Amino acid sequence: MTTALITGSTSGIGAAFARRLAADGHDLVLVARDTKRLREQATELHDRHGIEAEVLTADLATDEGIGAVEARLTDRKRPVDLLINNAGFGNKGQYLEVPLADELTMLKVHCEAVLRLTSAVVAPMRERGRGGVVNVASVAAFVPRGTYGASKAWVVQFTQGAARDLAGSGVRLMALCPGFVRTEFHERADMGTDNIPKWMWLDADKLVAAALADLARGKSLSIPDPRYKTLMGVVKLAPRGLLGGVTAKTGRKYGPQ
Repeated sequence: MTTALITGSTSGIGAAFARRLAADGHDLVLVARDTKRLREQATELHDRHGIEAEVLTADLATDEGIGAVEARLTDRKRPVDLLINNAGFGNKGQYLEVPLADELTMLKVHCEAVLRLTSAVVAPMRERGRGGVVNVASVAAFVPRGTYGASKAWVVQFTQGAARDLAGSGVRLMALCPGFVRTEFHERADMGTDNIPKWMWLDADKLVAAALADLARGKSLSIPDPRYKTLMGVVKLAPRGLLGGVTAKTGRKYGPQ
């Protein structure tokens, strides 16, 4: 039985990964800021699937929180076979409307934490000759849309570059780029979603199933839905100037993810 560590495990995409991996028989290390929710989640998954679910309370916006997860990932007596870097959030507002401190916090969670946690787990994985990392990014990575999109673009570039460097090692790295997913993401950022077309919404459980299938195939980038694959194809062909204006308008209307 293998062990998976999931950051941001108590809601949304993270919770969907926890449900699927527990159902598949993986033991879990569940990481989030809310201890009560973590314990409730761990109990439910243990009772339903008979797996071991460890709770680790950590705020990845702090050095202490990142360090606590790094320590768990480098514990050679309890190896982690799959890391899901899912923790993240969005800020409401355009550039200069969002306080700089909030922007820096986003970069710490989306970039520094992802770099440090990936690096912590990949070294022992490479020694064992097996393991996997899924870094959750966003389709926002492919359009010019503020700090959120920029941070997710970094996740994609870092992950694909690291995957290339680790080719042949038995360690797989993949950037997961979802579109709009029905989670607590937009509510927490105080972003309205009433005007988002129904066809743009994705189901978190189906998204996770597609992502894990892509990881098993050895892909370093997963856009797990035909609708968004088509949209990203159009994005590649659109002029950057035009695309910047369109995404700025839709970003203010719909939010960053």
